[in-house]
Amino acid sequence: MHRNLIPIAVLAAALSACSLQPEALNSERITDRYGNYGIEIVRQDGNFRVSNLYSTDDGVRTCRTYAVVEFAGSNRADLIDAHNMIVDGASIGATLKDSGWEIRKESFHIGTLRLPEREHPANILMRVKPGVDVAIHAYKLHIEKGSFSAHYATIVEAHHPDYLGISELRDLYLVPSETDVDAVNHIQQLVLGQSRD
Repeated sequence: MHRNLIPIAVLAAALSACSLQPEALNSERITDRYGNYGIEIVRQDGNFRVSNLYSTDDGVRTCRTYAVVEFAGSNRADLIDAHNMIVDGASIGATLKDSGWEIRKESFHIGTLRLPEREHPANILMRVKPGVDVAIHAYKLHIEKGSFSAHYATIVEAHHPDYLGISELRDLYLVPSETDVDAVNHIQQLVLGQSRD
């Protein structure tokens, strides 16, 4: 019989420290993998924003994450400046983090989505053929500062097949075992631009 030589208290402290490590932002993950990161707003209206999180190689941009954001809205005074920067095109996670907010993602769906068989902004920006399957991650972005906590936005990210696949997403994020069918349909409509309600 093999005996564990690590005291339980030491193991518990190590596991606790790991759980408190801040999650890497998508912008940081893209930079780590491809050496650079940029963001451009594809479309923005009202409480919705579609953005292209890309990397550049020899001057050519490739979308690594096609992100659809539905802002929840907040009138909190110490959030207004950061929110205005985000609406003007700044990275959501990095801007909130730089403004002193802690970020928490509440994942509610990881799956795949087949991009349309026709040209769509996602296939064009990703430089992939129409009809390709991409991994998607849907989550509620919560922000915290002191005792204040709020739902800031619901975000759906469709990832380039060479960047993040479904197995990598499942390794990174915990999600409920079942997702509401209506929620999945709404996610697909948001990404494919078929609905704005």
